Amino acid sequence: MLQKLFPPLLLLLAFNTHSQIPNKSLLVKYINEPMVTDGLLDEPVWQTAESANEFWEYFPSDDIQAREQTEIKMLYDDKNLYIGIRVNAAGTKYSIESLKRDFRAGNADNITLLFDTFNDGTNAFLFGTNPYGVLREGLVSGGGLDLRGFTISWDVKWKGEAKMYDDHYIAELTIPLTSFKFEEGTTKWRFNSYRFDTQSNETSTWMNIPQNQNVFGLTFMGDMIFEKPLGKSRTPMALIPYINAITENDREAVLTGNGLKVGGDAKISIGNSMNLDITVNPDFSQVEVDDQVTNLTRFEVSLPEKRQFFIDNSDLFSSFGGSRDANPFFSRRIGIAVDTADNSIENRIIGGLRLSGKLNKDLRVGLLNIQTASDVLNKIPSNNNTMLAIQQKVFSRSNVSLFFINKQSFKDYDFVDDLDKYNRVLGVDYNLVSKDNIWNGKYYLHKSFQPEIKNKDLSAGAFLGFNSRKYNIFSDWVYVGENFRSDLGFIRRNDILKVATQVERIFWSSNGVLNSHGFKFFPIIIWRPELNFKISDYNIMTGWQAKFNDQSELQIEMANEYVYLVATDEFEPTGEDGALLLPTEQGYYNNGVTLDYRSDRRKVFSYGLKPSLGTFYNGRKFSTEGMMTMRVQPIAFISMLFGYDHIKLPEPYASADIWLISPKVEITFSKTLYWSTLIQYSNQRDNLGFNSRLQWRFAPLSDLFLVYNDNYFVDLFSPRYRSINLKLTYWLNI
Repeated sequence: MLQKLFPPLLLLLAFNTHSQIPNKSLLVKYINEPMVTDGLLDEPVWQTAESANEFWEYFPSDDIQAREQTEIKMLYDDKNLYIGIRVNAAGTKYSIESLKRDFRAGNADNITLLFDTFNDGTNAFLFGTNPYGVLREGLVSGGGLDLRGFTISWDVKWKGEAKMYDDHYIAELTIPLTSFKFEEGTTKWRFNSYRFDTQSNETSTWMNIPQNQNVFGLTFMGDMIFEKPLGKSRTPMALIPYINAITENDREAVLTGNGLKVGGDAKISIGNSMNLDITVNPDFSQVEVDDQVTNLTRFEVSLPEKRQFFIDNSDLFSSFGGSRDANPFFSRRIGIAVDTADNSIENRIIGGLRLSGKLNKDLRVGLLNIQTASDVLNKIPSNNNTMLAIQQKVFSRSNVSLFFINKQSFKDYDFVDDLDKYNRVLGVDYNLVSKDNIWNGKYYLHKSFQPEIKNKDLSAGAFLGFNSRKYNIFSDWVYVGENFRSDLGFIRRNDILKVATQVERIFWSSNGVLNSHGFKFFPIIIWRPELNFKISDYNIMTGWQAKFNDQSELQIEMANEYVYLVATDEFEPTGEDGALLLPTEQGYYNNGVTLDYRSDRRKVFSYGLKPSLGTFYNGRKFSTEGMMTMRVQPIAFISMLFGYDHIKLPEPYASADIWLISPKVEITFSKTLYWSTLIQYSNQRDNLGFNSRLQWRFAPLSDLFLVYNDNYFVDLFSPRYRSINLKLTYWLNI
């Protein structure tokens, strides 16, 4: 069976290439004079700097020069990179979401800069600003192929200011060279910039990027040529202590009390290219709460990582395997455990370290080691969680990666079965990205090690994608053995052989209201090897999608799904108390049609609506999802997500009306004082939750948080859990 996966690997190798795409270049001059970051660009030396100009339009067209041009100048000294930007605009009616740092870019006016400091087309540092001088920074990994390789959760110290004028705005940025990682003595970085202009309804980029490629992708980049080689850049050691005072009342666990928690992080630079991060007794109370979701499937839901300690170089650890079905490392497993009632609860992290970065131009290494505390009352052992990852670049942008994961308890607990004393996973991945980004792919083979388990413990897969202007085609093969297990991973289910193939034809419009539209055919088939390769699932989807020049989108999709529930798939979709489980050892046909519309996000008020109707486990289901956003510039951003599912199953099985309503208000009193309140109502989870957070950034990357959490049972509207946190963090460079 596994032999079937090797032909795709040969295709991956066959389509690889060895060179980068022709590009523009910009000379960055070395200076010795002091600079003031005030958004004025009035120092005479700016007049001598070369410009990155002649931006290209990316949207609504990608074959003309930008109508509103942008000019970027750069200078540097031994400590900083200085950037001056002139952004031309049709007027001063800019759209922004708020004054909060790390804003979302796609629905507002802003400009973003990408720096590929190792010239590998794989990873990049991201810095951006908007007309109000609000800053954001982030990381791009995996070549920027999709949003999984994009995060703005990364933080670093830098500064910037902006000034607005009648027909343009000026931004001036100062970024310490210690914010980057690069090779000592290098004279070139790859660079690109993209800009959103809501007044002209235009997205533009320095390098010409076709619309079928991501605007933050690292394929189409120019060169920054430094006037003299960059020297050794030692990032100062950073200590980030915290103190957190908490009072809480847990009605379910019958626990009430006050507490004081202290701990902190340390960041130590090793050379120009490696980081050592250390955490002791970390606390994540200031992290935003997870968005609640309605889950009508029999599978666990994967939620994004939001904890800062796990973000930096996270792609080095989390990009192995298949993200949907066979991801061997999922950092959210650390610090969360299951209690005796099968509820997910916090499992305190005692401490840990992460060493990550580049040993040389082509070799990246990551080592993660975290110790969690025991909770004997809930039968949770103290575990050591370790991962070693090695990534070697091959050809122009591809890589071969190896990893080893070990989760182990070093103490004998009466409540831990022999089978659960340790879990280890060893694997190798090959990741393909061609020079023009048309071909991308992955091949992997992983093996788990568990006491008493000797066979059927492999996970393997192959993916090959082709993305041209007219066609988007991919094929994804996944095998997960019956006994494959990764306790630190996200494995939806075992004993599957899955094949998913998509063929999409895209048509581009040169005029009118339509920007592009396309038709797709997307079948997914799953076999169960231990059931004589019986087809247990298939889903044949067909659809049409249109993107309009006003940035609104419309999609229609039809799905024909079959699910065969085996004995181990006992399942009840409504979540109603006392509801009968659906009968197993039989098949169900779920057919339906979905309409999905998203309005122009540039507007002060925007919305989206996604109704669907069809059969559902021998019954019927009508669902509606939606969202609304409204801006009160520049102070407030108001949003609301909602979902409604009406499930009607035949007697004696349960029927239900499931609601999820989630309004959120974000208020930015200034660039340093923010207040946000999120309310989440879910009758499926029997929870009404309030999370209100006041954040004062009193110094760079140093914050005072006041966080209030309150949760109620929906049916009885009685208190469930309540807490108040007052937390102080301070970033100290040594």
